[in-house]
Amino acid sequence: MTDRDGRRRWTAAALAAVVLCAWALQACGSDEGEGATAAPAPTTTTQASSAAAAPAAEPPARLAPRATTNRFDGARAFALLREQVEDYGWRPAGSTALRRLAVRLRSRLPRGRFENVAGHPGLRNVVGSVPGRMPAVVVGAHYDVEAAPSGFVGANDGAAGTAAVVTLARAFARAPRPQGARAVRFVLFDGEEEPAGCEPFPECGLRGSTAYAKRHAGETEALVLLDYIAERRGLSFPREANSDVELWTQMRSAARAVGVGALFPNSTAGGIIDDHTPFIQRGVRAIDLIDFDYPQADTLDDNLDAVAQRSLDAVGEAVHRLVARLRADG
Repeated sequence: MTDRDGRRRWTAAALAAVVLCAWALQACGSDEGEGATAAPAPTTTTQASSAAAAPAAEPPARLAPRATTNRFDGARAFALLREQVEDYGWRPAGSTALRRLAVRLRSRLPRGRFENVAGHPGLRNVVGSVPGRMPAVVVGAHYDVEAAPSGFVGANDGAAGTAAVVTLARAFARAPRPQGARAVRFVLFDGEEEPAGCEPFPECGLRGSTAYAKRHAGETEALVLLDYIAERRGLSFPREANSDVELWTQMRSAARAVGVGALFPNSTAGGIIDDHTPFIQRGVRAIDLIDFDYPQADTLDDNLDAVAQRSLDAVGEAVHRLVARLRADG
């Protein structure tokens, strides 16, 4: 995801509301230290009043709440996130590294297969599935990363969503299938990020999701898109303005049911162009789980220091609950 191309379209007021709401709702505690040593919380200096009042304290480090369920394997998911970053490194669309990763991801998905991206030779979505009645619920993320800056590894922007989708797919493949349950497809989109120097973003990016939606929209009941879901501190998901209201309400209910409702405040941020956009344009209900306030976005600091297993697990448990309900109830 890139800010430079105008893809994010929220207002400063909306972003401020998101931050204030997150401070009020987030649970706090001590970090688990997955993968890195966290920096200490910053301090704030305030002007002394005539009464020489003490400086106001900064809100404590805002960690994701711990889920009360254990349907999603957060440790395995974080290991796959780490593997993408450390073993495959910079992996923009069309690169040798990404094609190698695609082979690995296909082997991890139930019924894994490649689906070529029409009109873009060399690009391919990676698709897994569990059987059931149609139309299917789709859980998606992009597995490519930014083409610039060189060396970008996308721990949160790419690897986190990919790891969650694969881990969810494996959990549902192992679980008993309820009678009459919907099919679920797990799709890793190629070519979400635009090639270096190409603009505007809507014409240069979203290549894999556009091709998939064009081919499969009629077979899709709903899309749950995962993007920027593992920020170490300050994780929060206001509703992205283009996301389906009813489906988002179900998402918030699922999060509350597994003890992580604080991650989903009752607020709405700006609309963005993301991999859910081609589905919405074709009449498919879709939501985008995206943490709007991620300081490391689009920089080389989007690395293992910026993400946490605890955050990834909290989101994974909530999405598992949502998909299980959608699968059973339609």
